[in-house]
Amino acid sequence: MEAVVRFDPADTRAADLLARLAERAEVTPMVHGAGTCLVLGGARSGKSAWAEAQLASAVDVEYVATSERIEGDAEWEHRVALHRARRPASWRTTETVDLAGVLLRDDPAPVLVDCAAVWLDRKLMAHGAWDDAPGWRARLEADVEGLVAALGATTRDVILVSNEVGSGIVPATSSGRLYRDELGRLNARMAAACREVWLCTAGIARRIK
Repeated sequence: MEAVVRFDPADTRAADLLARLAERAEVTPMVHGAGTCLVLGGARSGKSAWAEAQLASAVDVEYVATSERIEGDAEWEHRVALHRARRPASWRTTETVDLAGVLLRDDPAPVLVDCAAVWLDRKLMAHGAWDDAPGWRARLEADVEGLVAALGATTRDVILVSNEVGSGIVPATSSGRLYRDELGRLNARMAAACREVWLCTAGIARRIK
């Protein structure tokens, strides 16, 4: 079994020891950012509302929306409107898929990202995964590595919301299976990089890390 060790990055002696042990494949050193938290849950599990409630007392929050407007999709517009109505008027909204850039920004405001699952879908689309374009996996891996590295380096308090889609039936299409698998891998890597991980089920959040 692979050991997982967390240490204070300021402790240079511990860092040196763990680095030498890692070379011998005995441990995997992990360095976390300050106040990083991943919130997982299925559809309508209450994960977004729970994440927002954790920052309800903060006046200045950077809310990062990873979705994009879909012209003519009234149901999607309704979903977006519900999310906006829940957020305090003082919160800032940033619409972007450059999550690493946001996390590494010199800004004292906490960050709420909603959500990583939509971020992944947009990245898969941009890199041509659905058409199996040459090199799409390498390009996606670069994006995921950048996000995970930013989670480990950020000095901001971060709550990152993502969907858990691997507990249901096996998708009937190859694209559905690809998305399920890639999201599962992404969630696992984000969970390893975050200080806390919470799982929402039927509106109830439980800490699993």
